[in-house]
Amino acid sequence: MATAKPVALVRLPQIHPLRPPRRWRAESTRDLPPSTACSADAGGELPARLQPNARRPLWHGGGFSLGVDLGAARTGLAVGRGITQPRPLTVLKLRGQKLEVMLLDVAQQQEADELIIGLPVSADGRETPQSNKVRSVVGRLAVQAADRGLRVYLQDEHGTSIDALGYMISRGVKRSARDIKSDAYAAVMILERYFSSLGQGAQIVLPRQQELQDKLILKLGKYAEL
Repeated sequence: MATAKPVALVRLPQIHPLRPPRRWRAESTRDLPPSTACSADAGGELPARLQPNARRPLWHGGGFSLGVDLGAARTGLAVGRGITQPRPLTVLKLRGQKLEVMLLDVAQQQEADELIIGLPVSADGRETPQSNKVRSVVGRLAVQAADRGLRVYLQDEHGTSIDALGYMISRGVKRSARDIKSDAYAAVMILERYFSSLGQGAQIVLPRQQELQDKLILKLGKYAEL
């Protein structure tokens, strides 16, 4: 996969208009790759609709979130909402475009309006070669997700595999089933970290194309009205 390019980090304010102001619309896509990541806890004038569910009260548009633990051969999925314990869904053995389409299909089936995807980092918080691979996949996914009105975020996943093992043991998952289910439980841990931190540190990944950004915001607004 291609190495991901550096991205700009922007802080989300507490209150925003529904549509992005002209200054954000003009500057946010300048000299950026096909998709760009913006930190949910760094400043800037992003629309309120792009804020993560972890920072929204349920009565103010907080929906379901699909947790994703991307792997080279297997991808674990979990689903959750702020007030409930995330639950494991399944483990996919797909790659490439088939995986990307399936992730979006599952998100819609679970009535999720955002995907929280684990980003591999080292113990000191530095990104690794695996981080670049994940960013490449997520960059493509964000373009397709925007077309469906779904937000995509990256969340630090360091240590979630170890946390998942401890969680499975505490839940009484049999040793013989742990390897099969470990990826889905790692996705649970990704969602746990995301919700417990109120989305601080999560990075939203947006398509560079302005028309897709506009389409995403418009669809999110319609979902909120429903």
